[in-house]
Amino acid sequence: MSTNVFAAWQLDNQNSDLSFTSIKKTHIAENHHFKKLHGQIDAQGQLQLEIDLSSVESMIPIRNQRMQSMLFNVTNFPSGKISANVSEQLSSLKNGTQIIKGVNASLELHGHKQNIRMDLVVNKHNTQLHIAPLRAILINSTSYGLTSGIEALRKIAGLDTIATTVPVTFSLTFNEKP
Repeated sequence: MSTNVFAAWQLDNQNSDLSFTSIKKTHIAENHHFKKLHGQIDAQGQLQLEIDLSSVESMIPIRNQRMQSMLFNVTNFPSGKISANVSEQLSSLKNGTQIIKGVNASLELHGHKQNIRMDLVVNKHNTQLHIAPLRAILINSTSYGLTSGIEALRKIAGLDTIATTVPVTFSLTFNEKP
């Protein structure tokens, strides 16, 4: 196989989204997202996505600040990073929607790195790729050293509970690099 499998792709931040849902008081769910994502897929099929954790948006400014400082600790850990080698999956990609099963990726967050496995729906249309998970990806805060941050948020907000596992979903649009 050639080392240059296919074109290189640049993330289109304006048309991309990475969201998570928090659950408090056992049954109140709220959606949040990140406003700044950076990423690319290089010509060898290496996907890199960087999440600017200071861009978390909960629609409540004080909660944004608390998540930045108490949960994510953006002073010491300004970004989360996802990487995956998708060369095998993308080498046979044609125009139209395809489901790609069993993509191995790594998520680096809060100084911890864990492997995750996900199934993706990929739509290639000429010079654009759209990638989304087939199902939400469940992220456990314990795996990333975030449990004490969740506890601090729970206390300051006067809540009985905040779930320590959150569903994460994304919709990423990549444009082919010229």
